[in-house]
Amino acid sequence: MSVDLFTPASLGLLRVAVVSPELRVADVRFNLARTADALRAAANEGVALAVFPEMGLTSYSCGDLFHQQLLIDESLEALSELAPHTAVLGIAALIGLPVRVDGRLFNCAALLANGRVLGIVPKTYLPNYSEFYDERWYASSRFATAQSVMIDGVDVPFGVDLLFRAADRPDAVIGVEICEDLWAVNPPSGRLAVAGATILLNPSASTEVLGKSDYRRELVGNQSARCLAAYLYAGAGPGESTMDVVYGGHSIIAENGSILAETERFKFATQMAVADLDLQRLAHDRAQNHTYAVEGAAQGLRSVPFVVGRQAGASLNAGRMIARRPLSPTPFVPSNPAARAKNCNEIFNIQATGLARRLRHTGSKRVVIGVSGGLDSTLALLVICRAFDMLELNRSGIVAITMPGFGTTSRTYENALGLMRQLGVTPREISIKAAVQQHFKDIGHDEALHNITYENAQARERTQILMDVANQGGGFVVGTGDLSEAALGWMTFNGDHMSMYHVNAGVPKTLVKYVIAWCAESEFTGDTADTLADIIATPITPELLPTGADGQLVQQTEDSVGPYALHDFFLFHVVRYGAPPRKVFFLARQAFDGAFDDAVILKWLRVFYARLFAQQFKRSSMPDGPKVGSVALSPRGDWRMPSDASAALWLAEIDQLA
Repeated sequence: MSVDLFTPASLGLLRVAVVSPELRVADVRFNLARTADALRAAANEGVALAVFPEMGLTSYSCGDLFHQQLLIDESLEALSELAPHTAVLGIAALIGLPVRVDGRLFNCAALLANGRVLGIVPKTYLPNYSEFYDERWYASSRFATAQSVMIDGVDVPFGVDLLFRAADRPDAVIGVEICEDLWAVNPPSGRLAVAGATILLNPSASTEVLGKSDYRRELVGNQSARCLAAYLYAGAGPGESTMDVVYGGHSIIAENGSILAETERFKFATQMAVADLDLQRLAHDRAQNHTYAVEGAAQGLRSVPFVVGRQAGASLNAGRMIARRPLSPTPFVPSNPAARAKNCNEIFNIQATGLARRLRHTGSKRVVIGVSGGLDSTLALLVICRAFDMLELNRSGIVAITMPGFGTTSRTYENALGLMRQLGVTPREISIKAAVQQHFKDIGHDEALHNITYENAQARERTQILMDVANQGGGFVVGTGDLSEAALGWMTFNGDHMSMYHVNAGVPKTLVKYVIAWCAESEFTGDTADTLADIIATPITPELLPTGADGQLVQQTEDSVGPYALHDFFLFHVVRYGAPPRKVFFLARQAFDGAFDDAVILKWLRVFYARLFAQQFKRSSMPDGPKVGSVALSPRGDWRMPSDASAALWLAEIDQLA
């Protein structure tokens, strides 16, 4: 396995930190020492970029001491002493301090890297309300005329128009705003982002009042989402003056709307939160966003180059790199029960509303669905019931047909019949055995040969029955296949692949059972809830091969196509973020550590890519169906892939991983 495939840069990862250091008001030497200590600690964690609070070298709450030249000079001297640490440690750091330029004092943040001061950014929006008096001491960046400032005999770029670009990491472009800038109606970070900044830094000194931490967290998260960027917010801690207010030391790392890490508040000791940014994800989303394509090149900002240097963003654990960021083995299914229930409710209503709209458009009061007693047909039937209820249609117009065949078990058969009765739909039972046997005779197929012809003939016979019954009653067929089956092509072309409307088209297999479970808990009671619980516990199977001598199931889907837990994980990262095989494997081995070994992950990853490409022709002709999440495979919307595209590049990379 090539080590080069797993460098942080090749995976798009960059390790960062936000720090709320221990400090003393106006004690620059003490604050310098604590900042240097924190830089060393961050470097030991593999951090490439660390952000410190607003006025971190002096403390923010010095008041009229900011009129003292000694304090200003000492903080600039401390900055010069701190800069060489970045070369020794191989780390970049954003440091807050006051800087006097052309006779005015500015609240500034200096970016240090490669042993020098790269540039200094002044604050634009100065709060002058409630407990804040910034205009008493500082000038806004709007009053800045100088383009540079002299530090230790070197001309250093100065201004709000600076973008710091990593020469060795083109995906790492840094923009800076300071505290109140984020609270403004039009934060500078918006302009920086459309000009190319992927990492937004904010040194802050935000006071704590009831409810403010929640608002701050939402503000940082939302701005990272609006800017399609990472947002690093470092807040001043309780070492600040508490004459009238308290500072909590709330520091946050967010990425495109998600909070990756944050510090614990109200701690006097230095607090640090560390996370790995995924810059590949941001690049993927920006490439698809029209805002960046149109506006990104027209901002006229100055670029300041620097070198990240260290391969930061990784630590070794038993020879493996570990990503420091939230990583779920079930990306479609929230681990938090409340969030999961909320999502299930939303999904169920999206599905039902989509079908209800189709019913209103066609004027139909009758639909037909095949009910197998498995997960997918159960969810589709529940969705149909909700849609009929929304339109105040009698559920008798729902013709639910169970079609037992050679592999039907008594468990799924009884559950199908029971559910139809309990839901008050019109139940029908039509065996496919005799018709399929006749078909085998017609085409000259040996019934004892249990191959793809044997299996697909059953699926197509069931679809023919559904279509013809729909014609009889003037209704249409509602499909049952889910998103995971569409990705893998695990469906019979012109069999269960086809319907007039596919209500489960946007729901992945790992999520289907949770939506049904939510229905059992929130929408239904008694026998119906019990039946749903048993359906959830039933193994996933197409029931196309004959049962065993004891009538028990002999065919399970995951034995043939692989674990849906893995395939849904692959699907999410490949389709949602365009991750290459090496990255999908890297994430999967971490997410499923202890559940699947490397060989198993690679085996099914190869199957996933092979089927994703080979089965596109089925998706190219798939019926309409509602999108419910950020991953969808409709050929008319999110996934427009040629049916004859080659998987060679992707499979070759998997071979390198083996």
